[in-house]
Amino acid sequence: MRLRCVLAAAAAILFQTLFGSFPSEFFVAHAQSNATISGTVSDPSGAAIVGARIAAEPIGSTGATTQTVSDGSGKFSLALAPGRYRLSVAHSLFTTATQEFAVSAGEALPWEVRLELEPLSAQVAVTASAEPQPIETSIVPVDVVTRQDIDERQEIFLTPIVASQPGGAAASLGPMGGIASFFLDGGNSNYTKVLVDGTPVNEPGGAVDWSAYTLDSIDKVEVVHGASSALYGSDAMDGVVQIFTHRGSTRTPEIDLEGEGGTFGTGRGRGQISGLLGAFDYSAGIGYFDSNGQGPNNFFRDTTLSGNFGWKFSDTNSLRLALRSNSSDAGQPGQTLLFPPVIPQSGDLHDFSANLSWNFMTGPHWQHQLSGFESRFQDTDIEPPPPPNIFVTKYNRAGVREQSTYTFNSFSFTGGYEYQVENGPAQHWHNQGGYAEARYQFGRRLTAIAGGRVEADQAVGVNAVPRVGAAYLLRYGKGFWGATRLKASYGKGIKEPEMLPLDCSPTLDPERSTTINAGIDQFFASDRVHFSAYYFHNDFRDIVSFAFGGLTPNCPAYGGSFFNTDLARAYGASSTFEIKAARWARIIANYTYDDSRVLKSPNATDPALVPGNRLFQRPLHSANLIANAHFMRMNWNLAGYYVGRRTDSDFDGLGITSDPSYVRWDLANSIALGHGLSTEARVENLFDKKYQLAVGYPALRLNYLVGLRYRWGGE
Repeated sequence: MRLRCVLAAAAAILFQTLFGSFPSEFFVAHAQSNATISGTVSDPSGAAIVGARIAAEPIGSTGATTQTVSDGSGKFSLALAPGRYRLSVAHSLFTTATQEFAVSAGEALPWEVRLELEPLSAQVAVTASAEPQPIETSIVPVDVVTRQDIDERQEIFLTPIVASQPGGAAASLGPMGGIASFFLDGGNSNYTKVLVDGTPVNEPGGAVDWSAYTLDSIDKVEVVHGASSALYGSDAMDGVVQIFTHRGSTRTPEIDLEGEGGTFGTGRGRGQISGLLGAFDYSAGIGYFDSNGQGPNNFFRDTTLSGNFGWKFSDTNSLRLALRSNSSDAGQPGQTLLFPPVIPQSGDLHDFSANLSWNFMTGPHWQHQLSGFESRFQDTDIEPPPPPNIFVTKYNRAGVREQSTYTFNSFSFTGGYEYQVENGPAQHWHNQGGYAEARYQFGRRLTAIAGGRVEADQAVGVNAVPRVGAAYLLRYGKGFWGATRLKASYGKGIKEPEMLPLDCSPTLDPERSTTINAGIDQFFASDRVHFSAYYFHNDFRDIVSFAFGGLTPNCPAYGGSFFNTDLARAYGASSTFEIKAARWARIIANYTYDDSRVLKSPNATDPALVPGNRLFQRPLHSANLIANAHFMRMNWNLAGYYVGRRTDSDFDGLGITSDPSYVRWDLANSIALGHGLSTEARVENLFDKKYQLAVGYPALRLNYLVGLRYRWGGE
């Protein structure tokens, strides 16, 4: 000990002899030469965000980027040499905030950062509640498909993506361009509300033809389970599907080009450009698909145009315009497994949606959104001569929506109003609704939501629908046995009837649903394994039916009357396993048991529709497997789909009442060649399985597409 003290004293004497009193001033001067930027990162409620990455990039110099992360209180501090910097704050759940600073020696600058949840994040649910929230706190099951999922599977159309989610099923009247329907948790195909960047695209009465919807310029798809009319009004009987288009996010423009071709004379091309110009973000895309199909009159052509443009006045004030158009022309050969193809029958579809939204804050606790939207649908059917018949059907929706949210600590309250006009071939409906939702966070474990809506619909009068639910973190967990979260919800849904001709004047109630969902999320092996399961019980009543004849038919144009007579139910469970086997390998598998039943149908005209049968096109068992591996600059994706036997009908008196089960496998591969260029190849129906999409409608046999993709720019 004495020796150590002697050596330390000797060193101090030597230092002072050489430099005098210089050392203390040196260290003080050095500390004063740096500037400091410090502050707190918080979410919209004012709660601290832990683990946000703060980076300072020098402007006009080649210096290194300085980085830090926010601590347990959301605080951060950066020591920087004098100069100009571009600071960014990023977190996987939130939008990135940026700001430029010019700092001088010894200067201390504050920067209080408030981040908004990132709507395109795979960990954020936008559609499940009035305001975006982390998926883990959602009261209802939410499935998310990201752009990465789409690229890995190399899917082109929306229907296979949503149908492969838990609880999903699909049917199509033709392999390409035939009317495509989607069913969720046993509900009818017109029981799911569909939104494109916030704009409802269902026809009046809820129907959606999915056949023309491609995945071009789409970055995210959310599938929300459970009745959601409390938020979205008519049509949200068993859930909501929302599509989010691409937004520009990089200062360097990003260009994405793709071209490919394959069997059946198929060709496809698409292009997209996006980026940031100061406060302006932009994205514009175009896609084209053309195929002769695998039989006579089975051609299909589809064109997609998409645009998404935003202007950020400040961190709390922004404007966004989203536009999307899908147009298709398809041959309709009919039930070619039962009859000769119909020539030259065809159908043209055009879907258009637009949404202009203004998001702003008034004070630290109030958030507002004012939006205007419009969607248009046109279907032109050409039936064969003699004589040639052309039928044109047009619908459009237009409306405004105002929503305000008060957020304070663990509590938020949202109130909103929506006014909407629906136009059909012969009728015009004016609908309006007011809604409210309260959300409370009880500590870190329990999230509770309660809300409701009063809808004044010109077609069915005034109706009120509630929704309540909770998500509870049962245990935090770590290591092998990770976090456990429980959730449950109850909701009611309504749906207006389809628009009928003017000489139809039925007095109808809305179709109604009551849905119950209860689920569990469990993580294992340091979150490398994720298991989730949910139970659903859905009751559907006042389903509209039609009966021919009668002394006083309320719809002479159809020769009969409409009634709210039918009753049905669906209950079951879905489970999902996600395994991150390695950094380069991931497996996702899901299984759904869906026991649906017709309980009452006094006006049934087909044996398949009588009580006791399962609902049309909803298999009792279905399962999906997606395995993805990325190594040696290659990406491999194997997708398997099992669809059990489904109730169906030939509707021609042949006595066919079901579709057999089938298994289909698809394989996709991409190879990065460098400099932004990559090859792409996809084989659908790898083992050339024969199966039908509906009675008499064959699916595509083995087919493939190969091509190139080029990406330039971005960050």
